[in-house]
Amino acid sequence: MKTMKLIDLAKTIRSKNAGPDRVTFDIIFTEKEKYDLVKESKVLNKEFIAELFDIEMDRITDFVEFDPAYAIKFTIQNKQPAGSPGHSDVFGCQQYPPLLDVEIPFN
Repeated sequence: MKTMKLIDLAKTIRSKNAGPDRVTFDIIFTEKEKYDLVKESKVLNKEFIAELFDIEMDRITDFVEFDPAYAIKFTIQNKQPAGSPGHSDVFGCQQYPPLLDVEIPFN
């Protein structure tokens, strides 16, 4: 089976703070066909995200496939508040790179 990388399918892949204790991720598509391909592949799910980011699954507070916007969004609970000593990404904007090379199968 052939695959394509998520970065080649999505228009936007980003992360950002969702308050001091959460980081939210957005994967946004411009074309319904590409969104449907990723959604229907079922590759992106809570279990996969937990494994990809090496976190406990219960830290994923939300996982939404939002059809009207051709978007997939999930939110991860931080272990410590943004900006606290030792926290490495105050804005949460450097957390998305593991998503870029995710392989999505297609026929």
